[in-house]
Amino acid sequence: MSDNALWIASLTAGTAVLASWVTSWGTTRAARIQADTVTTAQREERRREARRTAYADLLEQAQRLGDLYRQVSDLSAEGGTAADRARLVDLRERQRDEYSRLRHCVWIVSLEGPETVADAADALRHATTPPFRALEAMIEGDPSAADPSAADRFAASRAPFWESVIAFAAAAREVLQQS
Repeated sequence: MSDNALWIASLTAGTAVLASWVTSWGTTRAARIQADTVTTAQREERRREARRTAYADLLEQAQRLGDLYRQVSDLSAEGGTAADRARLVDLRERQRDEYSRLRHCVWIVSLEGPETVADAADALRHATTPPFRALEAMIEGDPSAADPSAADRFAASRAPFWESVIAFAAAAREVLQQS
């Protein structure tokens, strides 16, 4: 009987060691899966926050340009005095500064992606060209009789600019809601 007791004790010990190893392996695997899941979730949240920040910065910069466009429109409606032309020159310089910041924001959005939002951001950037060219024509015109077609072109370019801002916001919202 002592051989059977030794055999049963060995079998019990072996089963306990095997059960311990299986439990340990399962626990380690579960911990690894949980750590990977947490890491992936944190990475996605950081990407989502980076995108949200980039998108919000671009929209804020577009708003600043839009405010300058409104000031140009208000000024062009007032008349064509030399003082108005000087203010237009000042607004053009401010518009260049704001455009530089907008271009930087567009680059950041392009880096953060995805492509649909990057394309919408680039379209927004391109929508700033017609108002700038019209403003240049308004400044280059005779101060006493500024080119009326330039003022009309400027006024007509504001709606496409705002449409591109709205299109960008819609694309950004869709991406943020998906993630």
